[in-house]
Amino acid sequence: MRLTGGRVFDPHKGFVLRDVCVEGDKIVPDAGGETVDVTDCYVIPGLTDLHFHGCMGADFSDGDAAGLQTMADYELSRGVTQICPAGMTLDVPALELICKTAAAHRANAASGADLVGVNLEGPFLSQAKKGAQNGAWIRDPDPELLLRLKELSGGLVKLVSLAPEAPGAIDFIRKVKDQVRVSVAHTACDYDQALAAFDAGAKQATHLFNAMNPLGHRAPGPIGAASDSDCMVELICDGVHIHPAVIRAVFKLFRDRVIIISDSLRACGMPDGQYTLGGQDIFVKGPLATLADGTIAGSITDLMGGMVRAVGFGVDLHTAVTAAAVHPAQALGIYDRYGSLDVGKEANIVVLNANLSLQSVIFHGNIIS
Repeated sequence: MRLTGGRVFDPHKGFVLRDVCVEGDKIVPDAGGETVDVTDCYVIPGLTDLHFHGCMGADFSDGDAAGLQTMADYELSRGVTQICPAGMTLDVPALELICKTAAAHRANAASGADLVGVNLEGPFLSQAKKGAQNGAWIRDPDPELLLRLKELSGGLVKLVSLAPEAPGAIDFIRKVKDQVRVSVAHTACDYDQALAAFDAGAKQATHLFNAMNPLGHRAPGPIGAASDSDCMVELICDGVHIHPAVIRAVFKLFRDRVIIISDSLRACGMPDGQYTLGGQDIFVKGPLATLADGTIAGSITDLMGGMVRAVGFGVDLHTAVTAAAVHPAQALGIYDRYGSLDVGKEANIVVLNANLSLQSVIFHGNIIS
């Protein structure tokens, strides 16, 4: 297959006019067979969402195999070809179940986006900044529990969120940093505590600005510490969690270290109404999802939608694609296979029309939409 006439994403050069060739499930230097005219379209890598909870009525925290399949199928239809779903703060049996469910899905899935990881957003968080997490199940950092969960997942646990001020947090980071990527999250820590976490080996900040102390001119907090480190930062670009002006500022401040995430809920792709998140009721109206007390509970915008909204807020398309495709793949350690259109990588490709609407998705070399 040859995609011809399109504006092709290049991580280093921007968008270039060239063909993209596919043979089998890989991108190759040249190929015969079907020619697909994508003139005036953007050709980009399939996206990777490393932090989302659910969609289409399903939630990863349910530990339900059919629900995870529903999530994988929907995400693929939206051009998100790799997924790393996030669990909530749950009790230990529920954490064990979601990890086992993920392992079984990767072994048996016949369709849907590639499951490339599991993100444990909890339970090692701060009560003071728990947000929509269930405080009843928050616990101190426990490296033995984390590594057991990674084993149950068949090695899929790639990310864990952590409040640096929690008892034993810095020692926890040092013990697990070479096996699981640690992300600072749901934290009341100050600048020094956050910087200590990054110095110990934490490599990411979870949904920057949300569920953490703000960036102040005398108290820079974890955002200032992230800026002074080399960590990557997650950013929700739905226009609800973060004001567009702040989204633009984050891309200026962190430059090539931003990861766009969706943080989507089971209500993503569904009508307004009442749903659940981590055992708590959430209420969806328009673009907003909240707990009963008004706390923002997560997003109902998928990653493709968030990336396009970021462009609408003033982020250039190449930067936005980099943040939604390249950086998450790098963070998960899968950039050798995914995240760009380089020769030799998986032929997971998205074609966007000139107005950035989704035209087609190619998955492992097959046109699926």
